[in-house]
Amino acid sequence: MTAAARPLRIGNASGFYGDRFDAMREMLTGGELDVLTGDYLAELTMLILGRDRLKDPGAGYARTFLRQLEECLGLAHERGVRIVANAGGLNPAGLADAVRALAERLGVPVRVAHVEGDDLAARHPGALAAHAYLGGFGIAACLREGADVVVTGRVTDAALVTGPAAAHFGWGPGDHDRLAGAVVAGHVLECGAQATGGNYAFFDVDATTRPGFPLAELHEDGSCVITKHPGTGGLVDVGTVTAQLLYETAGARYPGPDVTARLDTARLTQDGPDRVRIDGVRGEAPPPELKVGVNRLGGFRNEVVFVLTGLDVEAKAALVRRQMDDALAASRPAETRWDLVRTDRPDAPTQETASALLRLVVRDPDEKKAGRALSGAAIELALASYPGFHVLAPPGKGTPYGVFEGVYVPHGAVDHVAVLHDGRRISVPPPQETAMLDAVPEPALPGPPPAGPTRRAPLGLVAGARSGDKGGDANVGVWARTDDAWRWLAHTLTVDRFRELIPESRDLKVTRHVLPELRVLNFVVEGILGEGVAAQHRFDPQAKALGEWLRSRHLDIPESLL
Repeated sequence: MTAAARPLRIGNASGFYGDRFDAMREMLTGGELDVLTGDYLAELTMLILGRDRLKDPGAGYARTFLRQLEECLGLAHERGVRIVANAGGLNPAGLADAVRALAERLGVPVRVAHVEGDDLAARHPGALAAHAYLGGFGIAACLREGADVVVTGRVTDAALVTGPAAAHFGWGPGDHDRLAGAVVAGHVLECGAQATGGNYAFFDVDATTRPGFPLAELHEDGSCVITKHPGTGGLVDVGTVTAQLLYETAGARYPGPDVTARLDTARLTQDGPDRVRIDGVRGEAPPPELKVGVNRLGGFRNEVVFVLTGLDVEAKAALVRRQMDDALAASRPAETRWDLVRTDRPDAPTQETASALLRLVVRDPDEKKAGRALSGAAIELALASYPGFHVLAPPGKGTPYGVFEGVYVPHGAVDHVAVLHDGRRISVPPPQETAMLDAVPEPALPGPPPAGPTRRAPLGLVAGARSGDKGGDANVGVWARTDDAWRWLAHTLTVDRFRELIPESRDLKVTRHVLPELRVLNFVVEGILGEGVAAQHRFDPQAKALGEWLRSRHLDIPESLL
C-alpha cells in the first residue's frame, strides 16, 4: 500500500489554551499516529494573547505548547509523528524560533516551519488583534517541504486537518469533496474530548471521568473513521460525534477558506466499538471572502454578587438595588445589569440552599467608574442594608474587557505564506474558484407522528443538545436518537416553540436549520451574547449550557417516546 493510499491517522492533543497538559504524551504513547494536532486558539484566547503582547512584544503565543514539547518533542521524533498546532497565536514566527531553540537544547533534529499572513492589525487601528482565518494549504506546503513541526497563527480549526491531509494525499484546491470530508473530520477533532464523551448530553459517569482524546483515520476520498486510542476513557459513538459536529455551526453550508462543506450530506454510522464512520460529505467552492476576527478593548467591567438569605428575597433585592442606584448616581457607569438568581428554596436544610444570588455587573470606558465607584458603594452598605447582608467577594478594581467583531476581506487581500525551516518562503495563492453562500432550500420534513397519549416531561429525555458561541451569536444544535423521536422533534420544536422555552430569545432573531440526515435541528440566536464572550454579557457568556437549559424545559411528549 502506498503512503497516499493508506489512511492518515491524525490525532488531537488540545482543544483550547489550557487543556489537559499530559494529553500530548498520552496521544504519542497510546497508539499509532502520523500527525498530532493541537488547537490552542479561540476568540477569547486572541484577546488574552493580545494583552500579553502589550506587556512583552516577544510574547503572543501559547507558552503551554512549548512546555509540552519540552517533554514530548523527542518522543514525537522517535515515533515519526509530525506536529501541527495553531499555538503561534499572534506571533507564529516567534514560536517557531522558540521551538528551534528548544530542539537544539534537547538535541532533537527537527525541521520547524510556520505559517503567517493572517495578522491584519495594521489595517484596523485601535484593535488589539485582527486576524484572518486562513486555510490549510500553507500547512500543506510546510509539510510537503519536509517540516516536522508546523506552527501557525489564526487558521480555521479544521485547517489543522485539511493541511496534513492535502499534503499526504496530494489534494489540490479543486478537490472540494475530499477537502470537505477533511473539514468535517477536523471540526470533530478540534475540541478534543468533546468528541469522546466530554460535555455530552447523555454522559456516563464512569466512562466520562477521564475521556481520552480523539483521532481520525482519514482516507484519500475524504471519508474517515473517528476513534480514540485503545484503553483511554470516554466513548466514541454516533451521538458524541453528532454533538461535536453541531458545536458552533449553523446551517447546511459550513463555510471555510478552503471549501464549503455541506453538513446536510454527512452520514454517520457506527463502525464498531469506539469507531464512527463519516462519509458522503459533499464540498463546494469556498466563499469569496475570508473572515477576520477583530478584538478590541471595550472598556472596564466589575461585578458584585449579593447573597440574599431566607425570607423576603425580592424585597431585599429591591432594597439593595435602590441603595446602589442612589450611591452610583454621581458617577453612574455607562452600563449596569442586575440578575436575581433564585437558588433558594423554602424551609431549606442548609444556609446555602436558603440563599439567592443577586448579581450586579457594571461596564464603563472609565476604569474608576467600573472600579472604585462600585467597590466603595457596595462596601459602604455592609452595615446599612438588608438583614443578613453579605457578598460572595468584595468588588475590586475594574478589569478590562474585550469586544469581538467578525469582518470580511477578499482572499487576495491576505498574504498567506509558508515559511520553511531553511528560511524559504512559499506564497499560497487564493482559491481560483469561489461561490457565494446561497441559502439551501428547506428540506422536506418526515411525516408527523401518529396521535396518541402524551406526558409532560423534559425535552432532554428524548433529545440531545450542544450549544456554543460565535461572536455575539449562539447556536443550539438539537438531535434525536431515533427516527420516531425525529418525526416528533421536527414538527414540535419550531422557532416559536424555541422562543417560548428560551425566553431570552423572544426579541432576537432565531433561525432554524434542518439537517434530516443527522436528525438535527440547529437554532442560531443572534445577539444573545452581546459583543462576544470577552464582554461577558450574560451569566453563561459562551452559551456553553444553553442547550442543557433547553433540554430541561418541559413539553408534552408522546408516551411512546418516553
